[in-house]
Amino acid sequence: MVVVAIDGPGGSGKSTVAKRVAAELDYAYLDTGATYRAATLAVLLADIDPDDACGVIGATSAIDIAFEDGVVLLNGADVTEAVRSDRVTGAVSAVSAVAELRSAVVDLQRRWVADHGDSVVEGRDIGTVVFPDAEIKVFLTAHPSVRAQRRAGDAEAAGKEVSDIERSLVARDDADSGREVSPLRPAEDAVVLDTTDLALDEVVAAVLSEVSAGN
Repeated sequence: MVVVAIDGPGGSGKSTVAKRVAAELDYAYLDTGATYRAATLAVLLADIDPDDACGVIGATSAIDIAFEDGVVLLNGADVTEAVRSDRVTGAVSAVSAVAELRSAVVDLQRRWVADHGDSVVEGRDIGTVVFPDAEIKVFLTAHPSVRAQRRAGDAEAAGKEVSDIERSLVARDDADSGREVSPLRPAEDAVVLDTTDLALDEVVAAVLSEVSAGN
C-alpha cells in the first residue's frame, strides 16, 4: 500500500493538489482536515466550549465520522457544507489540539486508508504523525498573502476581505504550529515545496515526479 502524504498550512494548495494527484494516480483521496472539522461541528452542536478539553472529549466520544467521495458524514448526516462554516473554522484549532481527540481521529484516518488502499492523504501532520513511514512526503507552503488570495476564491470566503483572510490564516498557522500535540511542521524527510510562484499544474507535476522517484 502506497501513501502519499501532503501537508501544509491553509491556502498552500494542498487540497486542490492532493485531489489532482489522487486522480492522476487513481488513488483514494482523504482530506483529514474534514474529519477534525466534523468533530468540531459535533462539539458546537452540543453547545460545548471548544476550549473545554473535557467537554470536547465527552461530545466526541461516541460520534461517527465518515468521508467518502468528498462527502463528509457526521452520524450519518451529510455535513460537507456545514463543516466549512465560519463557526467551525474559528473553533477547529482549539478542538483539534485536544490530545485524546487527535488520537481517536488519527486511528480513524489510519483505518480509512487501510480500507481504501493506495491513498493521497492531506492534512497538517500526515508525514509526521499519521503516516510517518509514508513512501512520499510533501510539505506545501506559500507566502501568506498568496494563500489569502487563493482562499478568497473559495465559496466559503465569499464577501470577506483578503486582509481579513490573511490574518485568519496567520492566526491558524500560529495555533497549529504552537500546539503541543502534532504541531504543524514538515517531516524531516519531506520535500518542502514553496508554491508561491507556481501554477497548479506545476505543483501537481512536482508531486507526481516525487511519487515516480519514490516508486
